[in-house]
Amino acid sequence: MAVTHYLEALDFQKEISKIRAIFGGKDPHPNWLVGGVPCAINLDGIGSVGGLNMVNLNQVSAIIDQVCDFVNNVYVPDLLAIAGFYKGWTYGGGLSSMNVLAYGDIPDRANDYSTENLMMPRGAIINGNLKEVHEVDLRDPEEIQEFVPHSWYKYPDESKGLHPWDGITEANFQLGENTKGTKTNIREIDESAKYSWIKAPRWRGHAMEVGPLSRYIIGYAKGDKEITEQINFVLKTLDVPITALFSTLGRTAARGLEAQWAADKMRYFMDKMMANIKAGDSATANVDSWDPETWPAETKGVGFTEAPRGALGHWIRIKDTRIANYQCVVPTTWNGSPRDQQGNIGAFEASLMNTKVERPEEPVEILRTLHSFDPCLACSTHVMSEDGQELAKVKVR
Repeated sequence: MAVTHYLEALDFQKEISKIRAIFGGKDPHPNWLVGGVPCAINLDGIGSVGGLNMVNLNQVSAIIDQVCDFVNNVYVPDLLAIAGFYKGWTYGGGLSSMNVLAYGDIPDRANDYSTENLMMPRGAIINGNLKEVHEVDLRDPEEIQEFVPHSWYKYPDESKGLHPWDGITEANFQLGENTKGTKTNIREIDESAKYSWIKAPRWRGHAMEVGPLSRYIIGYAKGDKEITEQINFVLKTLDVPITALFSTLGRTAARGLEAQWAADKMRYFMDKMMANIKAGDSATANVDSWDPETWPAETKGVGFTEAPRGALGHWIRIKDTRIANYQCVVPTTWNGSPRDQQGNIGAFEASLMNTKVERPEEPVEILRTLHSFDPCLACSTHVMSEDGQELAKVKVR
């Protein structure tokens, strides 16, 4: 049954994607307009190409109903049924029981990104202290810093970290003297030297885990009513203690619960938008800063979101109206980070510690835990020659 539902979910993905295509103009890579969507609301438009007309809006509403139905009646029940076979398998916790981070997202009131207005919780928990959730400020250079002592990058002083506004991304592909193999055929890496294309981001010096489980732990610690009810329901259904949350099982369950949460919010915001339209508000973007003449010649900023894999931030510096520096720290950079200058390990490495492997030649337990993070290393992919030289450079004027 679970396999059948999995195949149905793959087929259903194309229906969900239609929502982004309708609002964003196309999918994938929709044409989002900063502060809104590119398609104007035109309730009297004809057919499916008349902008955001009633045909398209009704189609979106119907798909949302299908999403809620599938998540509530298929995804979550299947997840709990399968979890019942693994509830004694409590490996894979790692940093999820110690240090977790979330930037927060989904403002209830548009353009208000205060912590109180974010429906997806913001905060940081250190050393497993669920009684204290720290505030997070992405602009504070003392909070987020990236280190590279074990990363294939070069800093002027690699004993110090850099805030993304001051970040440097200069490739330095060198293997440690104890590496076995060659640059193009590494058989065993020297972990005492540089061994990763991922930098090591730290929050106030701490390695952090990000993602659905982190968000749910922070929401639970802050007493979020909906998240707490979801977690308590799962714990009661599986008959497991709260400590089961800090595991591969908990990480996988949190992803499913968040899908349920997100589907509910889709319904909430769709109804809210339709109420606004009926009240005469048909604006689809905030264009207060649309004119480039209003932009400062020199400034800096940060954009953030809670992506499916976790906390995502983009930092930019603008000088003389041009981009002077642009750095992004993606979720897998947090989770997959190598050791820092203090020897602290990232979430991937921490989650694998002490994991029992039944068959070393077929380490499915390792895959099970890493898959629970839904890792994506595309942002740390580089193309260069065998001697480490870049092969191409693109300059946009």
